Amino acid sequence: MKRWSGTAGFHGRPAPVASSRLTNAIATSLALGALTLWLVVAVTLLASNISMATSIPA
Repeated sequence: MKRWSGTAGFHGRPAPVASSRLTNAIATSLALGALTLWLVVAVTLLASNISMATSIPA
């Protein structure tokens, strides 16, 4: 990831903001977080559907 300083009014070469390994690690952690959140939502919906389908004995 590079910052283009020319767009902000400064002149010169773009300076690297973060290494590619750091960028890939952040992208991987965000993807795993999204997958985990999706699994939690799916399990919650399945559990609520199962509990609504069962009758409560009086």
